[in-house]
Amino acid sequence: VQLQASGGGLVQAGGSLRLSCAASGRTFSTTGMGWFRQAPGKEREFVAAITWPGGSTYYADSVKGRFTLSGDNAKKSLYLQMNTLKPEDTAGYYCAASGPYSVNFGLPSSYIYWGQGTEVTVSS
Repeated sequence: VQLQASGGGLVQAGGSLRLSCAASGRTFSTTGMGWFRQAPGKEREFVAAITWPGGSTYYADSVKGRFTLSGDNAKKSLYLQMNTLKPEDTAGYYCAASGPYSVNFGLPSSYIYWGQGTEVTVSS
């Protein structure tokens, strides 16, 4: 299973970006997919997740109201619309997919498939 993240780039503060994540390879079952980010010298942190069935979404407090997550379980695809970007959003953004029994989607350990990351840089 491979996860391919795309959509990162350089944007000014207040701008927007849309990240995409697409899965390929063998069919797999998952209870959710999510985005994490990691800035230089910092630990990987949770950004947002969507769970299935139901499509419930969860966000880190730092991005609530600015980021919107959507996804398609059948296609194993994920999208993160990021608005009103701030310099502190600068990081590598990684998409991930959980296994069939994961329940705590805020933890990196709940995910078994990871994409290679896409860089987001927000200038002030």
